[in-house]
Amino acid sequence: MRTIILLAALVYSLAANGESDLKWPFDQAENVAAITTKQVVQSSLPILMVVHYEDDDSWAFTCGTTNKSEDLMIVGMGEIVNLDSTLYSIADLPPGWSAVRESVGSEWVRTKDE
Repeated sequence: MRTIILLAALVYSLAANGESDLKWPFDQAENVAAITTKQVVQSSLPILMVVHYEDDDSWAFTCGTTNKSEDLMIVGMGEIVNLDSTLYSIADLPPGWSAVRESVGSEWVRTKDE
């Protein structure tokens, strides 16, 4: 019981001091626009490629199966992460870098864009 009370006090303290934002690790807020594809959102294809653009700090989360402009969609950062919570593992990807993986659960391979 004591542990529950201490945990509740800690959660209240963090929320009261505005520290609950620490849960969101990306450099863009949850409601900021991100690029994805119709295949990811509508067909549930996995996100296998992520780009963190250097020029404006924006993000793209794609399946890697298309580069047609008619397949692109704009969604909120929070919405895309809700589709695939494994994206938290690359939240620290610096601007100007990309990450790719072979499948969900595979290791992300990070590369600096040229």
